[in-house]
Amino acid sequence: MTGVTRRRLLAMGGGLAAMAVAGCGSNTGRADAGSGGSSGDKPALAQWYHQYGEAGTQQAVERYAKAYPDATVTVQWSPGDYDKKMSTALLTDQGPDVFESVNGPTIDMIKANQVVELTDLLGDAKSDFTPSLIDRMTYRGKLYAVPQVTDMQLLVYRKSLLSAAGVQPPETVDDLLAAAHKLTTDKVKGLFVGNDGGVGVLGGPALWSAGLDYLTEDNQFGFDDPAAIESLHKLRELFTSKTLLLGAPTDWSDPSAFTQGLTAMQFTGLWTLPAIQKAFPDDFGVLPWPKLNATTGKPSVPVGAYGSCVNAKSKNVDAAKKFVKWLWVDQTDDQLDFAQSYGFHIPARKSLAAKADKLKSGPAADAVEFVNENGHAQTPILWSPKSSTAYSDALNRIIRSGADPATEIKTVKTAVDAELKRINN
Repeated sequence: MTGVTRRRLLAMGGGLAAMAVAGCGSNTGRADAGSGGSSGDKPALAQWYHQYGEAGTQQAVERYAKAYPDATVTVQWSPGDYDKKMSTALLTDQGPDVFESVNGPTIDMIKANQVVELTDLLGDAKSDFTPSLIDRMTYRGKLYAVPQVTDMQLLVYRKSLLSAAGVQPPETVDDLLAAAHKLTTDKVKGLFVGNDGGVGVLGGPALWSAGLDYLTEDNQFGFDDPAAIESLHKLRELFTSKTLLLGAPTDWSDPSAFTQGLTAMQFTGLWTLPAIQKAFPDDFGVLPWPKLNATTGKPSVPVGAYGSCVNAKSKNVDAAKKFVKWLWVDQTDDQLDFAQSYGFHIPARKSLAAKADKLKSGPAADAVEFVNENGHAQTPILWSPKSSTAYSDALNRIIRSGADPATEIKTVKTAVDAELKRINN
């Protein structure tokens, strides 16, 4: 689920955009299809994925694609800044036919008619998909992506280290700050929230812990509020506390900092639990991000899903839609395999979640309960990339440079208000 997604990198500078264009070229991953976009008697389809970190995932999706009987599907596995590469490719005629996008396509992709409506693909299965995921991928009553699996972020902690330090699992942000201090030694840091100090992953939890959100229910700016100021101050306090692990060999989405004993607590993803279970079989627990204080906010976990989309510029739109339906609606065995066998993920369908044996006990079961009780969609669909960048830049200035949260929130509000006006015109 990274701005706040699983491994997502926020859009970077123009130099990288130029690299992305060069990297796309004619390398769509599509089989040699000639001018007709077909291979032999079957249409040829290119399917793009970002680079998952869990071993075996690439081989699994290639196996699914090979088994599809009605088209020749070639998988392209894309390391690096997948989001930038994908959004650039959609502007050309060399993009994929089918691609995954974090939380579905952006509002700008939808407004620019870069993606195809997929409402008709779900049929009777619609009620079986997690409603919040369907809502997140729907705009004005039309579905633009089919959820693949549900991912979530959470806090993991070493039970033995907390016990030795006399620390209870934190229930408020102040509890978390105090725990991080007590758990920090000359060999172990108290908490790891990413090498950027939480800029990339704590934007949502900071709002939800204060009882706020990115946007209000009527789609207005959601956090011009004293509680947001206090919550963002806490992130700066955490950054300057000397209790955070910074400069770890791998970032927050990988469990290595935790499993190698560099930190007592880490904000990471559900997908890391198999590796953590292997390292510390009975010596770890999971928590949501805590509420702001005893009277304000609620605990929270970010929830998101990569959605399978169809490129409107595909030469085989109908064939691409048919493949998406086959893989992400009809092939329930493959969907369960994708969710359980390569790290832990929650199936996007309720009936499959009930069959996910690995999620029925221990910390994984606790995590599923957090999703049900404290889950928040990572961002609303009207939270555009420009809004995301404005907030990320503000978080960076607040957390790492000590900028005034009140001033930064007003700057973000100006940018978001302009984006909402643009989108709604």
